[in-house]
Amino acid sequence: MTERLFFTHDHLTAELEVLSCTPHEDQFAVVLQSTIFHPQGGGQPFDTGWLGDSQVVRVTQEVDRVVHYVDQPAQPGPITARVDAQRRALYTRLHSAGHLIGNAGERLGWMPIKAHHWPGECKITFIRGQAAQTIDAETLQAQINQWIAADYPRYTALDDGTREVGFGDLPAYACGGTHVQTLSELGQVTILALSEKKGALSVRYSLD
Repeated sequence: MTERLFFTHDHLTAELEVLSCTPHEDQFAVVLQSTIFHPQGGGQPFDTGWLGDSQVVRVTQEVDRVVHYVDQPAQPGPITARVDAQRRALYTRLHSAGHLIGNAGERLGWMPIKAHHWPGECKITFIRGQAAQTIDAETLQAQINQWIAADYPRYTALDDGTREVGFGDLPAYACGGTHVQTLSELGQVTILALSEKKGALSVRYSLD
């Protein structure tokens, strides 16, 4: 099983160990003993970056291992890994903003069931709880602005392999993604639109 170092650290560089490198179509599939690269999943896109001189173009979760697809082979043994910092920062902010929208919806009795944190198409999907209240963009926006202004810090807990992430005294979510250290790092989060269809409410959002 590949150890996910990003569960407990925010490292963008690290000395890692290549276990295997095999040809895959026009690329090479690299398996590491541990990784700082986030694979695609949980509504978050994959990291890119470098393993030595090899460019990491895609990262996937396959059963119990993380596979890094690179443009040229990497030799087994020690290697220097570098995550694309700009890409990681964007996805980290988008994912963390999604957590806040989920928290804000839950306060109004709505249950988040799906999250999509891709640039240009970010949305959180809710269903009505038994005590669901009227919900609108202005109310969500005001609540999120208040939490960002309070600059709540991130906290992370690991329990029997389950990782939970939250901010300040807000409820935590079981989550394998990457997140900002404090909410001020988000900048401006903008609620774009709400739409309800077949009992599901989609909240679209962006970062400015």
